[in-house]
Amino acid sequence: MRWIYISPHLDDAVLSAGGLIYDQARRGERVEIWTLVCGFPPEGELTPFAQVLHFMWGFSSAEETVRLRRAEDERAAAIVGAQAVHFDGFLDCIYRRNGDGDPLYPTEVFAPPHPADDELAAKMTAALASRLQPDDVALCPLTVGHHVDHVLVRRAAEGLNRPLTYYADVPYVLNHPEELAPLMDGGRMEVQEVSSEGVEAWNRGVAAYASQISTLFESPETMRSSLEAYARAGVRLWRFGQSDFLESRMKS
Repeated sequence: MRWIYISPHLDDAVLSAGGLIYDQARRGERVEIWTLVCGFPPEGELTPFAQVLHFMWGFSSAEETVRLRRAEDERAAAIVGAQAVHFDGFLDCIYRRNGDGDPLYPTEVFAPPHPADDELAAKMTAALASRLQPDDVALCPLTVGHHVDHVLVRRAAEGLNRPLTYYADVPYVLNHPEELAPLMDGGRMEVQEVSSEGVEAWNRGVAAYASQISTLFESPETMRSSLEAYARAGVRLWRFGQSDFLESRMKS
């Protein structure tokens, strides 16, 4: 049995559940982080929006951005005891374009999926299904914040037609806790306590995403205080209309 954390981007799983991942791995359980939206975009002109993000992250090109962010993810996954798995072929929304070459998300990522992305979730579902095993426990984002890539990845996971567990999207759940309630409606919540060692590994794991800290938390100090405050309540997980599958796995 494997814990499979389905992560939209190269940081989401560790951000959202790094301490829990560490504790699972420390118990000898196999944990993998599958990042979907991390393909290498073709060469070409970037939107001003993408260029600004690259500047904020300290990168000069799309290729460098993906390559170095994958390296960050591998370091972070190793810190929390997980294996990083990177999917090719699915581009970050800031790079996606329609058939005419027009950018789908030229100025905003917190938006509904563009019609040109209608088939993307199904393609992601097929990619996930080809690697999942029957006894894997799959976890995916609850989509707090409604980032378009998170929404599409959740749709992809739900297309698997198998039991799913949902994690709250950090840092969006920290910044907009009011968005959690409607997403929880009808779900069963379970809280997993995180050890002090897990909290420390969580901090170190997130810190490994050095290019993203200023965007996500403003500073390393804010990152640490935010994660430690969040961890005190444990990692919350949800299931919707499912059996006690997750609980039995947690106790096994």
